[in-house]
Amino acid sequence: MNSVKNRRLRKKLYLDEFAMLGFEFSCTLNAKDSNDFDSLLSQLVEFVESRELSMGGGGDNTLFSAFICSDHRYKSVTDEDRAAITAWLDENTAIDNVIIGELIDANYGI
Repeated sequence: MNSVKNRRLRKKLYLDEFAMLGFEFSCTLNAKDSNDFDSLLSQLVEFVESRELSMGGGGDNTLFSAFICSDHRYKSVTDEDRAAITAWLDENTAIDNVIIGELIDANYGI
């Protein structure tokens, strides 16, 4: 990836100025049953989508992890998005032990 590429190839390969950044998070949940888990997950998805972001991941009533990235092509998650999601997770009483990763390249993981 270190070779010099023209703008068209950098865009096609999501490199340099076209890199899409995202972040990973994990947490423990205090969901009593699958209905609590579904409700909590729905609230989280609604919040993530309200910021025009996408989330992929999974878990169960006790553990959950996901990766957050932008809904838009060639856009990245911002530090502001990351802080907002961190705050939402921290404020929710059914969520503990939140671990938020750094912004990384969503396509290449670096």
